[in-house]
Amino acid sequence: MATGFFWDELCFWHGGGNYALTVPVGGFVQPLPAGLPENPETKRRLVNLMNISGLARELAMQSAPPATRAQMARIHPDAYLDRFKEMSDAGGGELGRRTPFGQGGFEQAAQSAGLAIGALDAVLSGQLNNAYALSRPPGHHCLPDFPNGFCLLNNIGIALENARAQGLAQRAVILDWDVHHGNGSEHIYIDRSDTYTISLHQDCNYPMDTGGFEVRGQGAGLGTNLNIPLPPGAGHVSYLEAMDRIVVPEIAKFDPDVIIVACGFDASCLDPLSRMMATSETFRQMTRKVKELAHRVCKGRLVLVHEGGYSEVHVPFCGHAVLEELSGSTVHVPDPLEETLSARQPKERMNAMVSGLIDEYVDALQIAPAP
Repeated sequence: MATGFFWDELCFWHGGGNYALTVPVGGFVQPLPAGLPENPETKRRLVNLMNISGLARELAMQSAPPATRAQMARIHPDAYLDRFKEMSDAGGGELGRRTPFGQGGFEQAAQSAGLAIGALDAVLSGQLNNAYALSRPPGHHCLPDFPNGFCLLNNIGIALENARAQGLAQRAVILDWDVHHGNGSEHIYIDRSDTYTISLHQDCNYPMDTGGFEVRGQGAGLGTNLNIPLPPGAGHVSYLEAMDRIVVPEIAKFDPDVIIVACGFDASCLDPLSRMMATSETFRQMTRKVKELAHRVCKGRLVLVHEGGYSEVHVPFCGHAVLEELSGSTVHVPDPLEETLSARQPKERMNAMVSGLIDEYVDALQIAPAP
């Protein structure tokens, strides 16, 4: 068995039209060459780097069938899927808040969700040790009937409910370390006790009105939603402290069958859509921690599904570090920016301030100190 890497060229063909950052072009808004920050180059350059380094030869590189209408319908209502398909066939448009797509966008989104399905099924059925799905368009902001934040289908939700329908899993953790709040996953599972959704994100970035620590679930799901908002400027030390003191003990206490990571790289120092200070080493070490945890609590069953990350220069190195760690490969690509970014990490005063905030979260959650 090996580490799987699920990707498909069709996902790189998804496009959003004429935008400047997230603003439609027109009037006084001049076009940008790259258009939307969610563009294929961050993902394509990651695959290119894996091919050049040789890491790709050590992974089970493969595609997967696109999600079927029945699989999508486990999360999204028919009215939404019908409208999405009609707009896609007619040349594209904008379904929700800044979520544009072109002709064929429905099929591209179905392929993206299909990669997440394939990765999760392969791990849960024992075909692979663990897996990474290079899904695009991303999914963690998508509600059942409302897309936003570049997300058109909720890839992880579709994959998880498909696995449950096959009897492959019951209890699951969705750990979201994308820099933006995983509001779509929270919304879908807010009242369910079989899924613990944990979002580690920059406070009040996107969406600005969700992601508060006080939102702990509702009804049967009370206590199985956790938001860990960190202030802008939090970096490597703070992310690892949050993982060690909150994320790891909370997941261990829940005792899941599988851990699914919504893996965004937009907490990177160089990302244009955040103000955080993570480095490629941050993502490597977070992967190491969650992989070790998966071996302790769920027989190593771990799947990472790609979400955000908008630095064309830095995402490939962050992604390569994650995949080195996930696969246990001896192939190593040094991040040419790591030394510079490490030297510019937050100073002790900032780390102490964030640590104090983590203290408050730990106290509220009544997490006992590690022995």
